[in-house]
Amino acid sequence: MSSLPGRSFGSVGVAMVTPFTPEGEIDVEAAQSLAVTLVEDGADMILLAGTTGEAPTTHLPEKQTLLREVKDALAGRAMLVAGAGSNDTAHAVRVGVGSEAAGAEGLLINAPYYNRPSQEGVYRHIMAVVEATDLPVIIYDIPGRTGVRITDETLARLAEHERVLAVKDATGDVEQGFQRMEATGLEYYSGDDGLNFAWLAHGASGVISVVAHADAHSWREMVQEVDEGDLAGARAVAQRMRPLTRAIMGGGQGAVMAKEALLLQGRIPSAELRLPLVRANEAEVGELRRVLNAAGLL
Repeated sequence: MSSLPGRSFGSVGVAMVTPFTPEGEIDVEAAQSLAVTLVEDGADMILLAGTTGEAPTTHLPEKQTLLREVKDALAGRAMLVAGAGSNDTAHAVRVGVGSEAAGAEGLLINAPYYNRPSQEGVYRHIMAVVEATDLPVIIYDIPGRTGVRITDETLARLAEHERVLAVKDATGDVEQGFQRMEATGLEYYSGDDGLNFAWLAHGASGVISVVAHADAHSWREMVQEVDEGDLAGARAVAQRMRPLTRAIMGGGQGAVMAKEALLLQGRIPSAELRLPLVRANEAEVGELRRVLNAAGLL
């Protein structure tokens, strides 16, 4: 293809889990090792402290330790982005500032959850975090978790800021997303693994994936095939990935199932979670093991 999309944040991102010890403490060594294996498998961006990283139940000093140590382990081999989400604007600002101080190279900022503010409130919340740091920003639109949509008008206002460069779209409304991508000129990243092919085929810059924990190289293959104009090849990758995507994301518990997959693969020593998240049941893990086996990923 003669013209590829801009990729300020890479093309295969992983919304990385936060490994915990059986006692519930952050396992820094496991996080470092995991980040390195994800990059070796095809990722070029690692997102820490996102939803899948259990951001609501990890605290700023922990997030900062994780950022510093993972950045050290990656040694520049992938971009490191930090989630700066909260329903308290002042807290979100502290997370953003603290993440920059700890070495984050970009921020992912979502609309505040639970409060359900007006669009003016959404705009001011996000802009408060944007303006508190010097980092490039991805706007995260995920109304299923936040309870509030980012409207066309609000996104257009946000896009006017020079450091708002991209959107991670998990709205499920791909037609709306394609229109917004064209209208704003922002880089778009698929935030829904089941729609990765659709997004890439319509000019998205890349994916920010949960399923990539188990199989980043397939998303790397898909990106390369789309870049080369081989849509049939990319479509075949999408078809091949559907069972794994269903097994990890089908119940809406990406952090839970991604950790179970990594434990089955021997890439983290524990699938411990922090409440309110709990481990998958025996049937769910059995189905995940079957899918991973069938895909040659165990």
